[in-house]
Amino acid sequence: MATKVVCYACGAEWPVLGGTVGRRDECAKCRADLHVCRNCVHYDPVAYNECREPQADVVREKDRSNFCDYFEPGSGGRAVADKKKDLLAAAEALFKKKP
Repeated sequence: MATKVVCYACGAEWPVLGGTVGRRDECAKCRADLHVCRNCVHYDPVAYNECREPQADVVREKDRSNFCDYFEPGSGGRAVADKKKDLLAAAEALFKKKP
């Protein structure tokens, strides 16, 4: 079974055999760590401790390799960033001054 992980740093997609990302795995394109909070499905910048998994230990450096047992490969935080960008654009359009 191959799962895809999206690098939070460069956005590159990489297949992960067996569905697990090792603590020392790196992005082949930019050499960023892959087993990081920002690449996890539970990562949420607006949640408490920026994680939706209530049993996970607090991780201070979200972009550094860690030992979290709840890590599951995700979208690299790109979906959250895109949603934020869309909401900001909608708010600006709503409150834009008309000439």
